[in-house]
Parts: sequence; structure tokens; C-alpha cells
Amino acid sequence: MGSLTAVRILDSSSPGRLDRRRRLLSDVLLWAVVAAPVGYAGFSPPYAPYAVPLVVGKLVVLGAAVVASRRQPLLAPVLVVLGSVVDGNFAFAIPVFSYLAGRRTASVGPAAGVFVLIVGGGTALNLGLLGTGAATWFLLASVLLFAAVFPWLVGRYRRQQQELADAGRRHVEASTREQRGAAERIRLRERARIAGEMHDSLGHDLSLIALRAAALEVAADLDDRHRAAAGELRASVSAATERLHEIIGVLREEGGASVRPSGETVAELVEGAREAGMAVRMEAAPGVAELPAMTGHAAHRIVREALTNAARYAPGAPVEVSVTRAGDRVEVAVVNDAPPAGPLPAPPSQGSGLLALAERVRLAGGTLHAGPRTDGGFAVRAALPATGPVESAAGTGLAAPSDPAQAGTVAEPGPSERPLDAERRLHDARRRVRRSLLVALLAPVGFALVLSLVYYPVATAGTVLDRATFEQMRLGTARSELAGLPRRQLERPATADRDGCEYYTDGNFPLAQPTWRLCFTDGRLASKEWIAQ
Repeated sequence: MGSLTAVRILDSSSPGRLDRRRRLLSDVLLWAVVAAPVGYAGFSPPYAPYAVPLVVGKLVVLGAAVVASRRQPLLAPVLVVLGSVVDGNFAFAIPVFSYLAGRRTASVGPAAGVFVLIVGGGTALNLGLLGTGAATWFLLASVLLFAAVFPWLVGRYRRQQQELADAGRRHVEASTREQRGAAERIRLRERARIAGEMHDSLGHDLSLIALRAAALEVAADLDDRHRAAAGELRASVSAATERLHEIIGVLREEGGASVRPSGETVAELVEGAREAGMAVRMEAAPGVAELPAMTGHAAHRIVREALTNAARYAPGAPVEVSVTRAGDRVEVAVVNDAPPAGPLPAPPSQGSGLLALAERVRLAGGTLHAGPRTDGGFAVRAALPATGPVESAAGTGLAAPSDPAQAGTVAEPGPSERPLDAERRLHDARRRVRRSLLVALLAPVGFALVLSLVYYPVATAGTVLDRATFEQMRLGTARSELAGLPRRQLERPATADRDGCEYYTDGNFPLAQPTWRLCFTDGRLASKEWIAQ
């Protein structure tokens, strides 16, 4: 037994170990991919001093980023962006960890704060400490935009697609569960209807047949052969009643509805019992025939159940039925004396009829008391509302019962979700996916426009030379005498092959690229030309 338990524990824990191994393998592969450019560049000749320790340190930083991408996804892009200051090959890892950050981060606020911090820190570092030109800053900011922000948006979109798929699955499960619950409620209502009809109709009729057989059995003018047949008939009916009781016990559900013959009144029910041989006396107050539907059904059910029990357990005992009205209450009482010759032999009662009767009275807004009397008889008394059931959770039966079986539904294992909540969750997931897709498409364009609006005035301030001023410049004019010459010139292009030249722009948006080239010799304008874009 112990070894079997150990095997079960091992089996139950193996999926967790398998998941951990898969995560470890994926992390190792991720580290290998992002470390390949850094390692290849670091171990390729020529070798700088301390090359090996420096490369090892870079690989350790990438390993820390891989580990952080699981627990702190936003820390990984920060690490690789800082690493890119030392080694430009870290830029290959930026989109990877940015995508994972978007895939594994639920909220937007922390990610926005991290990107703002990176942009602010990078701007201060490049323009302030390193003295990087505006063009280089614009290039780095563009790389950050498309290598970090855009992959993060794609990762977030993928995350919300997964949430949408999960919400759709939960919606389908909730709808299926609701359909099963509806089918189960219909089935239970039908079972309750069948059980109520069998109990109210067949049980009552069988009890009356048994009573008539018992009366025939004790008749003085009956010979012994017919008396024995009557006894066998009574015993058979009693056994059939018990089998019916067992079937009803299987079919019955708490709170089930009962069925009575259409239009039958309490007086007609009592009259039928008299015709069957019961000694029943009835007292009914005027106006009790005009009761609310639920109260009338409950009163009929009380009298039927009490008469059935009296015929079964107290044959020959007189029974008194009273239906009276006191204010806004209707009092129903069925009282029988002790049986003159003792109760007929029968299996012990399970009491399910009285339990179901108590539930029927409760649903009608009344109270029920049933129990033996001191003289050996039995009394069933109920107080019902004369103006309809009490409008409350308990009186109307609208309160959700604590037992799922009483509600007519099947309890689902584990957490469940209502179809309305699941549909709302699905709607929210769809809305978030649409919004993320829109942001993923428009955000890069917006960020690029913002970068351009920031870069353009910085790059063009004091460097714009208009065409009219350029045309008026004469070769051989001293530089100090050139009218309209901008106070600042652009950075010399990397492809420039001439010295002593100055570069200006005509203000082209958004990059403000060099448009005019003015070359000077001994402080005088030697040549001027337009640079093709």
C-alpha cells in the first residue's frame, strides 16, 4: 500500500517536473540565441586586453536577463539596453526580451515607466555626457522604438490573444454547463412531477384499497375462504404500496411540484375517502374555497397526505378535517384517533411524505406541525397565508439554496462561472485585443512622429539656409561678408571627402539632411553646390 501511494505521489508530481525541465531547456536555448552575437564578436580576433573576462561578464549579464525575464520581465530589457552601451551586439537581444516582457506582463503602466526611463536616461547620456550629435541621437531613439517598443506591443497583443482564447473557452464551458444544468433541472422537475403524481394519486388510491380489503376481511358474514383471500389482497396492496414508496424515494427531489386531479377540492377529496369506508368528518369555514392557487394546492396536499397516512397506519380510526380562516391565515388540521384494533402490519415509514409536505407548505409561505398525540392518534396542522405566499426569499423559494441538489442543478467540480460573467469576460478580451492591435499598428507611427517633432527643431536650429540667400552668395566673397549665413552648420557627413567645407540644410522635414555645401579657401568662398538628397 505504501509503495502504491509513493507511485501515485510520483506520478502526480511528474507533470510539474516536466514543466520545469521544459522551461529550463527553453531558457538555455534563449540564452544561446541572444549570446551568439556577443560571444562571436568577443572571441573573434583581434583580441583586446582582458577580452575573455569581458566577454564572460557580458554572457553573465545575458544569463541574468534570461532569468529575470521569468520573474521580472521588464528588468530584462533594461539589462540588455545597458549592455548595449558597452557592446552594440546587445541590440540583437533587445527585441527578444521586449517581446517577452509584453508577453509576460499584465499591466501597461510599469512598461511605460520603464520605456520612459530608458528614453530619458539614453537622451541624457548621449546628448549630455557623451556629446552625441542630434542625428546620432535620432538614430538611437529610432532603434529603440522599433527594437523595443514595437516588439513589446506585439508581445502584448499575443498575450491578449491568448486571454481572448481562454475567455472563449471559459464562455463555451459556462454555456455548456448552463445547458447541462437546464437539462438537469428539466429532468428533475419531471422526476418530481412523476413522484408527486404517483404519491398523491396511486398512493392514496392504494391506501383506500387496502382499507376496503381490511373492512372486507373483518366482515361477519364472510366465509373463511373469502376472508383469507381478502387478507391476501390487503397484504398484496400493502406490499405494492411499499414498493411504490421505494420508487418515489428514488424519483423524489426536495422542492418538487406535485400534481392533483384537475379541479378537485378538499371537500371532494374527503368525500372520496368516506366512500372508501373511512370515518371522516369535515369542518370548513365559508370562503375557504376561494384561496390563492399555491395556498389551495398546499391545503389539498396536506389533507390528502394526512388521509393517506391515517388509512395506512390507523385503519378504522375516526378522522377530523378542519379548514378555518383567522384573519390573513388559513388553518388546516387533520387529526385521527388511535386505531381501534392497532395498526395494520406494514413496513416502517421513512417520513419522506411529511418532509415533502413541509417543503410544499414552506414554499406557500406557511408552517407545518405534524406528530403523534398523547392518546395514540396523530395530528397534522398547518398555517397558510390566505392572501398568497409571503414575498420573501424564503417564502417564494427564490433564494439560492446552499445545497445544489435543492436548486435542481448539478454541482460542478472546481471553480465555475456564470454564462453572463463569461460572456462579459469574452467581450472585454475581444475589446482589449482590438485595442492592442490598433495600438501596435499606430503607436510606432505616433512615436516616430513625436521623435521627429523633437529631433527636427534641435537639428535645424541655426542651420537653415534658404535658396534665395544661397543664390545671392558670390564666389570669392570673404566668409565674414556673406549675408544670411546661418550661425551654425550641420555635422559633416561621414561620406564627405573634402576639407574646409560647411554644410547647411534647407529645413527638409523630418531629418533635416544637408542640402548646401559651401567650401572656403583662405577664408573666401571657393565653391558652393546643392547636395542631392
